[in-house]
Amino acid sequence: MELFDQLKHKIINKNIRMVFPEPTDERVLGAAVRLKSDNLIEPVLIGNPDAIKELAASRGLSVDNLEIIDPETYEKFDEMVAAFIERRKGKATDDQARTILKDENYFGTMLVYMDLADGLVSGAIHSTGDTIRPALQIVKTKPGVSRTSGAFLMLGNRDSEKYIFSDCAININPDAQALAEIAVESAKTAQLFDIDPKVALLSFSTKGSAKSEEVTKVAEATRIAKELAPEMAIDGELQFDASYVPSVAKQKAPESDVAGQANVFIFPEIQSGNIGYKIAQRLGGFQAIGPILQGLNKPISDLSRGCNEEDVYKLSIITAGQAIMSK
Repeated sequence: MELFDQLKHKIINKNIRMVFPEPTDERVLGAAVRLKSDNLIEPVLIGNPDAIKELAASRGLSVDNLEIIDPETYEKFDEMVAAFIERRKGKATDDQARTILKDENYFGTMLVYMDLADGLVSGAIHSTGDTIRPALQIVKTKPGVSRTSGAFLMLGNRDSEKYIFSDCAININPDAQALAEIAVESAKTAQLFDIDPKVALLSFSTKGSAKSEEVTKVAEATRIAKELAPEMAIDGELQFDASYVPSVAKQKAPESDVAGQANVFIFPEIQSGNIGYKIAQRLGGFQAIGPILQGLNKPISDLSRGCNEEDVYKLSIITAGQAIMSK
């Protein structure tokens, strides 16, 4: 796909070190070998070397040129323990830290935090909580961002059909401040894919056509988002048709600089976001890539446990792109 060719061009031969805490899963291992072979990423595999090599041999793969780190024998483990205790500010004793850091996700996240790696991709066999919890405790969110969020890149059959849907994965019912932050971070995610962001905060109301607490929240979030990023094209509250269809936009929001041309869609809560992206995926034939975690100080990505090798490959490329943007 042209989009991923563009992303590959951005990251090729940049020696981006990407942590994979699940290399004993054949989908993850296969993707890691491909990414290394294509000179896109320097994979860092976390786990028992014998188990990883055994799986590789059974798949006819070679991992001789891939870095493998075993937490049980890691030479900088004491340094990592000290850094973890300092980061957690007394919330873990030395013994607790040593136990926690034997967990591959915590160990891998610490590598990213200590600038020994550029990003992490997990979630093929771990839950979203198991992937995000270490990220929130160690990497944490960016200044001015209160929480992380999950966006989906939606790809249609034509190159021009690429959109961001957010938040469809993390925040159940964000308040106006959080929704505004999600809007701004989603616009930044769009830029990674060369989308000129035009951000619509969605509702069942357009510009006061309905009155309710839910509508008020979206309108307030729009106001805050515009204050946070006055240089961006952000508007709300907008119904989906008003945000997407030019003829409807002329009727319902004629003065909007977003209505009728939105490409970043911010859902008011996770229920509508999750339903919305799955309708586009299953009925509209869109490919849904993600969730892409937003708002963290370092790129951490969460796979679906139903993913395939190609999903791991593509999300790793996206995560590497995030790493390039954050440098």
